[in-house]
Amino acid sequence: MGCCVSTSSRSACSSRSDGEAASPSCLEIGFCGQKSARRTSSDLVGSLNKLSSLPNRIFANGKSRSSCIFTQQGRKGVNQDAMIVWEDFMSEDVTFCGVFDGHGPQGHLVAHKVRDALPVKLLSYLNSYESRGNASGKASIKGEIKPETEESEKDFCGEDTLSAMWREAFMKAYKAMDKELKSHPNLDCFCSGSTSVTIVKQGSSLFMGSIGDSRAVMGTKDSNDLMVAIQLTVDLKPDLPREAERIKRCKGRVFAMQDEPEVPRVWLPFDDAPGLAMARAFGDFCLKEYGVISIPEFSHRLLTDRDQFIVLASDGVWDVLSNEEVVKIVSSAPTRSAAARVLVDSAAREWRLKYPTSKMDDCAVVCLFLDGKMDSEFECDEQCFSSATIQGNPSGNPAESDEGQKSEPSLQRNNTVRSSEDETSGGRGVGVVAEDGTSSAEDQNWSGLEGVTRVNSLVQLPRFSEERPNS
Repeated sequence: MGCCVSTSSRSACSSRSDGEAASPSCLEIGFCGQKSARRTSSDLVGSLNKLSSLPNRIFANGKSRSSCIFTQQGRKGVNQDAMIVWEDFMSEDVTFCGVFDGHGPQGHLVAHKVRDALPVKLLSYLNSYESRGNASGKASIKGEIKPETEESEKDFCGEDTLSAMWREAFMKAYKAMDKELKSHPNLDCFCSGSTSVTIVKQGSSLFMGSIGDSRAVMGTKDSNDLMVAIQLTVDLKPDLPREAERIKRCKGRVFAMQDEPEVPRVWLPFDDAPGLAMARAFGDFCLKEYGVISIPEFSHRLLTDRDQFIVLASDGVWDVLSNEEVVKIVSSAPTRSAAARVLVDSAAREWRLKYPTSKMDDCAVVCLFLDGKMDSEFECDEQCFSSATIQGNPSGNPAESDEGQKSEPSLQRNNTVRSSEDETSGGRGVGVVAEDGTSSAEDQNWSGLEGVTRVNSLVQLPRFSEERPNS
């Protein structure tokens, strides 16, 4: 959340929609050397409504065999963050993880749609590669690369082949996801969108694809056996040279507002709107012709025995905590199954201490432990969770802070937040997408300005936003 200045409050739509997914009976994928009935794409893809019944797939606060996940609503409206861990994704040694941060009037719907559909699309493309590989006898997606083997030259060749296949699968899945959002009959993504940070762990290989400013960080041990943080993904902000060059080449504009010089944004060529604070995103089709893209940044990494865990989180965490702080918090959590919640609660405390006049953003965290193990004493989880929650707020939502209204420091983290003091400088208007227009309260209209950016950041609505034809 907290990513762009919306141009209008679009009509609400239902929170669930029909789409494609994989049913439990068709997720088994044939690999090289195994006898398996040939399955078409239509056989692989079922209904999204069946996803909730799939084993080893979690998307709500909880834990799995090797991970824990937790999300907490901020103070800006409905929670627009989504997350997922899908173990046994292709086979027993493959795990898919993702965090998605929505923005705009229907950002929460976009994030949930991407959470449900993107892994299935990736799975479908991987299945097609396996089918082609079985037919041609070429390399299989299932092939695992182990570092530091004797036949290093062959490993490097295999790494290139495997990485290339995964790269193409990620690229096609992200492209298909954005195409589906654009043509969705009940989901208006014109001024709404979502980030995405996704990883697939396959044995000792880690494949990553991301757009937007959600981030993945790994905790690993150095030569002195001390825990250190390694950032795995790049926050794709508009001021990155390659991103800014592409946007400007497409006639889009990149600049920060005078009163928030730390937040570069993307603007239409003919209007000071919508002000998207990232260079890549799902949705946001008002800017897709002007340099904003949904092509993921892909990378491949070989894991070692020193690598301990991976943290995926939305910018609500990174705005107030550094990579090193996040790794320290997770590594020192009382139990592994409590790590995600402890991290979110630590971020909530930092919001109250560092930015008491700002509205806390939504936070979503996935902690994947690379040794595949969780706590043996599961009965301690409730006690650990209880001690980590904010006192007097069992719902998991941040409590209002009545601490002193002192001026807050300039943001030095993820740079997508503004002080709520700025709300008093002008009248109501449209602002940074951190609010949700489909709140359950009938009298609560969507306003992205509150606690995020200045009121006068948008002079007028884009001329085509209200009268554009339905696609």
